[in-house]
Amino acid sequence: MMAEESKTLLEQIDSPADLRKLPLGSLPQLCGEIREFLIRSLSVNPGHFASSMGAVELTVALHYVFNTPYDRIVWDVGHQAYGHKLLTGRRDSFSTNRTLGGLSGFPNPAESDYDTFSAGHASNSISAALGMAVASRLKGESPRRNVVAVVGDASISGGLAFEGINNAANTPNNLLIVLNDNDMSIDRNVGALNSQLAHINTSRIYNDVRYKAFKCLKKLHLVSDRRRGALLRFNNSLKSLLSKQQNIFEGLNIRYFGPFDGHDIGTIVKVLNDIRDMEGPRILHLRTVKGKGYAPAEADPASWHAPGRFDVATGHRAESDPKPGKPLKYQDVFGNTLLELARKNDRIVAITAAMPSGTSISTMQAEMPGRVFDVGISEGHAVTFAGGLAKDGMRPFVGIYSSFLQRGYDHIIHDVALQHLPVTFCVDRAGLVGEDGATHHGAYDIAYLRTVPGMIVASGRDEHSLRNLLFTAQAADHGPFAIRYPRGGGSLADWRNDMRELPIGKGECLSRGRDVAVLTIGPVAAEAAAAIEKAKGQGMSVAHYDMIFAKPLDEEIISEVAALGCPVITVEDGTVDGGMGSAVADRLAEMGHTATVHRMGIPDRFIPQGTPAQLRAMCGFDSESIYKKIVELARR
Repeated sequence: MMAEESKTLLEQIDSPADLRKLPLGSLPQLCGEIREFLIRSLSVNPGHFASSMGAVELTVALHYVFNTPYDRIVWDVGHQAYGHKLLTGRRDSFSTNRTLGGLSGFPNPAESDYDTFSAGHASNSISAALGMAVASRLKGESPRRNVVAVVGDASISGGLAFEGINNAANTPNNLLIVLNDNDMSIDRNVGALNSQLAHINTSRIYNDVRYKAFKCLKKLHLVSDRRRGALLRFNNSLKSLLSKQQNIFEGLNIRYFGPFDGHDIGTIVKVLNDIRDMEGPRILHLRTVKGKGYAPAEADPASWHAPGRFDVATGHRAESDPKPGKPLKYQDVFGNTLLELARKNDRIVAITAAMPSGTSISTMQAEMPGRVFDVGISEGHAVTFAGGLAKDGMRPFVGIYSSFLQRGYDHIIHDVALQHLPVTFCVDRAGLVGEDGATHHGAYDIAYLRTVPGMIVASGRDEHSLRNLLFTAQAADHGPFAIRYPRGGGSLADWRNDMRELPIGKGECLSRGRDVAVLTIGPVAAEAAAAIEKAKGQGMSVAHYDMIFAKPLDEEIISEVAALGCPVITVEDGTVDGGMGSAVADRLAEMGHTATVHRMGIPDRFIPQGTPAQLRAMCGFDSESIYKKIVELARR
């Protein structure tokens, strides 16, 4: 008994059922313990910090009021869900978060029944949760299954979120949408009158009277279900008039509640209890502070979104230490080069989808704010917006992570490629990104882009090659141009070079050989070069070609390799199905090449989290794997 009493509240919770045994008055203490746990853990095992710190009270309240996992909580993005993991049986394994074989950094249904839907990309929670709510209604489940969509970290700005809201307003359902508003562009309702209105609006007595009045008026044929939407909009507008404030939800056919203080756990629990069993879709608006409970994160939430390792006492972040001579991150080489080019070419404009610092477009933004456009979490719009700019003479550079650019695929085809517009797609985080795992690996961009007519797809093997490609993109007369580069640091301390225009579709021979030919694209050339050097030490003669362009392929290199008649290895940091290797194999087959073509890259499965080095070894295209394949093929 004494041992049990010495445990913290958090240590006594192995599931939400344990949480629901606590008295309401204990919840503030529990919230404090969750924050302390996150601070200690994430200071040494980095992850997404500020968003989860801001969502602690909301997380506790949801699991306290709703009967999870029978009731569904669908998280958006997942940056805010670390507290959720701690309360759902993963506290003791949280030290493995984002590591190989450990917990995923995002909600993952394969990991826990409490993780109801994948949550790596933004704005999908409302659509997914609405599907679950409608499924429950169609199956006639009893007791009623409540479904909650938690939208946070600006995900509400994504077009899919509004599509979901629109459908929710016109489909029979009991969905609850919780807006975790941590400083978005939604007006803050203030004042005592608004506070009173918000609380009255959620009270059970008020809503019982309201529902009975509606039923009575309906019986008298004074209102109908068809006119219910108009009444909801009138009700929302009346609240707006009385409080002298307005927000974007008041014109919807959905009941809107709030905003409330998202860090007042007692209020959140009361409101959730009051509106939990209401019929029809509802929106609950909570105001929160990103990074809540840790002063450095509250002061600079953007930098503390994913801060890396830090000193708990001082708030000093390890990543902020300057390291003389250390190569820049590829994103920073891109950002600095784009600014350099924009200074000389006034037609260059830059576009990002809510990731100015993540893509380093912020470098150009700081000097040329009028030529940089952050469109929010709206990748499809970013692409079409770029198309419009290009149509009227500008040279747009669109900086988007590879896995997020997937969301704009139709727009790439219909709004850019079809018109052969000179939009340059700067595909950041291409290849295996490491600890963010399956939802964030940039595995598919070569495959999905090289099928688009007129699309140029390229990747430089180092920082100088990247700069040359960027220079080529703004100088050449071309249609859509995709330049991919990886997450993390490059290889050159002296990353600046005198940029030059590259011939489109031309690669480079890095070494000659006759026993095996290795064709690479992108920085993975360094892994291949190390393997080739080791093989040469064993007396093998190995050719190495840097293709640079996955589309169009260098026909001269392909012809030269075909003439060698030796086994061929292709290596790419991307999916082997449909990637550069597939293109090479197809072309060699057309030329009648009959020797073995072995493609190395990301296999046809989703790859979990881990360090990039661990994952390259797992996927079999690190230097040791390439060396073994060279030896195997050379000795046949």
